[in-house]
Amino acid sequence: MNILVKYVIALMLTCTVTGNYAQVTPNSEKMAQLESQKIVVENEEKAQLKQAVEAINKRLDAGEISEDAAAKLKLLVAEKHALNIKNRLAIIDNQLALLARNTDSSGVLETNNDGFTIVIGKTEESDEFDLGTIYIGSKIKKKPVVYDKRTTSDLVFAIGFNNAIIEGQSLNDSPYKIGGSGFVELGWAWKTRVLENSNAIRFKYGVSVQWNKLDIKNNLYFTQEEARVSLEEFPLNLRKSKFRSTNLVVPVHFEFGPSKKIERENYFRYSTYRKFKIGVGAYGGLVLQSLQKLKYDENGSSQKDKFKDYNTNNFVYGLSTYVAWGNVGLYAKYDLSTIFKNQAVSQNNISLGLRFDMD
Repeated sequence: MNILVKYVIALMLTCTVTGNYAQVTPNSEKMAQLESQKIVVENEEKAQLKQAVEAINKRLDAGEISEDAAAKLKLLVAEKHALNIKNRLAIIDNQLALLARNTDSSGVLETNNDGFTIVIGKTEESDEFDLGTIYIGSKIKKKPVVYDKRTTSDLVFAIGFNNAIIEGQSLNDSPYKIGGSGFVELGWAWKTRVLENSNAIRFKYGVSVQWNKLDIKNNLYFTQEEARVSLEEFPLNLRKSKFRSTNLVVPVHFEFGPSKKIERENYFRYSTYRKFKIGVGAYGGLVLQSLQKLKYDENGSSQKDKFKDYNTNNFVYGLSTYVAWGNVGLYAKYDLSTIFKNQAVSQNNISLGLRFDMD
């Protein structure tokens, strides 16, 4: 689902964004710009070299590398930026030579700028655009790369089966259908590395909307009498009897598992791409709405009834856990709070399904 969404968005964008824009510039003015660009090239490469050396020094000070390794790294980046200056100046000299040879009678030459690039998603080692999911813009991103990015964020989506633990009753005797009862969760989460030099423990927190649905069987429906909620038999033949609650919650988890450290010249990252992980935590929030839907036939005509805001608890809280490989995992949650404030028999919502962390 994650890949499909990204490519659909990319297709839409490529229909409206063109790669290069033509510009018409007088020849002499263009040549003057190219001459001044030589100085810009040298300054850019020197600044990047300085930034790379500072990053190496930070690693040396932190004890991550030895002095010999630091010296070798500095030599490599110095050679790299020296070659960059040489090659980029050669490109400018070739452009100047081309302009000198191809001046028309009006002194105008049509050229192209650097254009735009589109980057979709990421692989295990990609971090060229600050781990962005989709980037559209110039080929050289101006924003500097953060050397150690301890907090990242992602979209969370979960879906699966839903039911209720009823006091004194097993799930086999549940009045709710296994197949028709389900849950959906959609939210945004942040993940922060807990330890300074290890990614073994992460603190994951965010905000989510949960939809928990119960498909009631045996011609039963919820009734409320003097604020007391119970399941009763409907006087007519029910074709559908469903109950749904919508919750806004704040989930918090401690996530454990291995990761791969990816090191570059001026930054490093920890990647959990294709790694095992386990999350243990809890959630709490507000019940935004409760709704019961009934469908039945009366006097030969189809009837639909909706009843909102039963005597449900205003607050919901519970425990949750997930076991995942990469971005996909098994997810379970259990409401410690009962569904209703005052009910004939205590009922606590329970869910089991798949979880997708789309980072």
